[in-house]
Amino acid sequence: MQVDQFATLDHERMHRTGFPEVIFCPGKTDEQVASIAAGLAPRAPVIMATRATPDAFQAVQRELPEAVYHREARIIAWEKRPLEKVGLAAVVSAGTSDGPVAAEAAIALELMGNQVTRVHDVGVAGLHRVLRHCEVLRTANVVIAVAGMDGALPAVIAGLTDKPVIATPTSIGYGASFQGLAALLAMLNACPGGVAVVNIDNGFGAACIASRINHASARASA
Repeated sequence: MQVDQFATLDHERMHRTGFPEVIFCPGKTDEQVASIAAGLAPRAPVIMATRATPDAFQAVQRELPEAVYHREARIIAWEKRPLEKVGLAAVVSAGTSDGPVAAEAAIALELMGNQVTRVHDVGVAGLHRVLRHCEVLRTANVVIAVAGMDGALPAVIAGLTDKPVIATPTSIGYGASFQGLAALLAMLNACPGGVAVVNIDNGFGAACIASRINHASARASA
C-alpha cells in the first residue's frame, strides 16, 4: 500500500517540536498504520503509534520487525535511535482502573526522552497513600495526575508540590461520572494553583505537555 495515496507524512516535525509525527490508530486500517510507520522510519529516530490494537502491531511488525507493543498503554514503539532520557517526570494514578491511561502517559514520556517514575493506586480514598510519595512529587519537574471517579487527586497533589500538575481525567466511574465528564469538570475547578487539564483519557496529550515542561527544566538546570 502506497502511503502517499492516503497520508501526507510530516518528516520535519522532529525539527519543529522535538519529536516525530505520531500515528493515531483509530479510524485507520492496520495496513495504513503499517504503511505510515514504514514511511516514517527512514527519517525518524523513534516511531510511536497510539491506541493501537494487537492486529495493528502485527501489521507494523511485518514492516519493522524490531517494533514492540506495550499492551496496557496500547502503544506501538519502534526505536532506531532512542532519545536521551533527561530530567524527571512523575505519572501518578488514583486507582488500578486508571492504569491504561497512566501507562499511555508513561510510555509516551519515555519514548519522548524523559526519565519517568510511576506511582500507582494512591487515590484520595486513602490520602495517606499519596503522602508517602511527597519526595517524588517535589523532585520531579512535572507531575501527571490520572484519576477518574471524583477526579480529586490532581488538586491534592497540587497542594503538596510547587511543580506543574497535568490533570488527566479518565472515563472510570459509575453512572453519574458521565464517562469522565464529572472528573473533567472537577479538575477544571481545582482550587490549588498550578493545575492544567487535558481531555478525558488523553494520556498521550498529557505526556506531550509534560515532556516539554521537563525538557525545558532540564535545559535550564544544565
